[in-house]
Amino acid sequence: MASSAAARSGATGTDAKTPAQIYSLVFGATLLLAGIAGFFVNSEFGGLGTNVQGDDLILFEVNGWHNIVHLASGLLGLALSRSAAGGFAFALGFGLTYALVTVWGLITGDNILFGLAPVNGADNILHAAIAAAGILAALASRARGRA
Repeated sequence: MASSAAARSGATGTDAKTPAQIYSLVFGATLLLAGIAGFFVNSEFGGLGTNVQGDDLILFEVNGWHNIVHLASGLLGLALSRSAAGGFAFALGFGLTYALVTVWGLITGDNILFGLAPVNGADNILHAAIAAAGILAALASRARGRA
């Protein structure tokens, strides 16, 4: 059914977005919105180091630095989602980065990520899911991402 809809609209197989582009678009938009919403919850940038404070945005602890990371990541994801190679680079890079962030968050156990952003157990679970989804999307798109 999807192929007949594409044929009716005049789209070709090369117009279809790769899984990595879809990942980049979805996570880019989500992170951009999370960064904006986060500033309504906590926009403070102080207290770097071991005494980083944040407030809960639903289940996730945020502060000004955490919001900036979300905004920058979201904008990057949206920008790179426009091409297969860009989507591949974002999905793989973001997936691997968030895998490291997950491991770091689990190892340190101090609820502070790199002295900037407060994290909690929900953040660690989310980071692991984002990492897995990114790596899987990149693997599913690797042929077109290298082009």
